[in-house]
Amino acid sequence: MNSTSYTFGTRLPVPLSEARPRVEAALKAEGFGILTEIDVQATLKAKLGVDWPPYLILGACNPPLAHRALTAEPSIGTLLPCNVVLREEQGQTIVEAMDPQAALGIAASSAIEPVATEAKARLERAIATLEGAA
Repeated sequence: MNSTSYTFGTRLPVPLSEARPRVEAALKAEGFGILTEIDVQATLKAKLGVDWPPYLILGACNPPLAHRALTAEPSIGTLLPCNVVLREEQGQTIVEAMDPQAALGIAASSAIEPVATEAKARLERAIATLEGAA
């Protein structure tokens, strides 16, 4: 599993175009929908003329979790939604999710901690599903 201090993820042996529907299905199974999409490859090409491998940032949201977080801390919206990155590297796709505990931990709120813990568990299960299907 790929990970940093603020992400966790996996590598799938397929190009991004094949990985994306798998990622979205795994997220949906854990209650997440995709609210936003940033096509980094297209943006860098259009704005800077830079060629970049396929790279998407998906803004994943679990509405009940978002509602709980916003109710506990209205300013937490600045840290939502949970970003999931799909980036292609040598014909494979790296899938990385932001670690909600790292991101939402910035708030240092005891009311946010259980929401971040549940969000992380759900995202980890989605990633594990992808690893099992790879």
